Amino acid sequence: MGRPHGLDGSVHVIDPSPALLALGTVVAVGARELRIVRRAGTDQRPIVRLEGCDDRAAAQSLRGAELLVARSEVPELRPDEWWAEDLVGCSVLDTGRAVGTVARLLALPSCEVLEVALEDGDGVLLVPLVSDAVRDVDLDRRAIEIDLRFLGER
Repeated sequence: MGRPHGLDGSVHVIDPSPALLALGTVVAVGARELRIVRRAGTDQRPIVRLEGCDDRAAAQSLRGAELLVARSEVPELRPDEWWAEDLVGCSVLDTGRAVGTVARLLALPSCEVLEVALEDGDGVLLVPLVSDAVRDVDLDRRAIEIDLRFLGER
């Protein structure tokens, strides 16, 4: 959560997923589950107010907190979409040869990239989530096939 907005307990949402911030959605904030009772702003800069947060001080107390939505409440993903937490820990391979393990997903201005901790322990490799770089994502096998030649790594 970002800075408060106004005096009524509303706050700016940082790094939003707009489809998950609908009015009435129940979100987890720490150990508490709260309902979104106000939604304003834009999809890029949404402003929400959560039930029980009725003033600026309450909004300020949420600053820096993470909003989480239960997976059962989120819309179905398209075949070429994945949740970041599902990709973390996946093995990364190039035509069957181990490259490393996904450490995290980064959102860069041009696209999202996988930060891959290299198998040999010698740094990281950034792999853009584009079809030329990523051949296949198999969440059942927890494996991601990439093209090192496309990445200029061969």
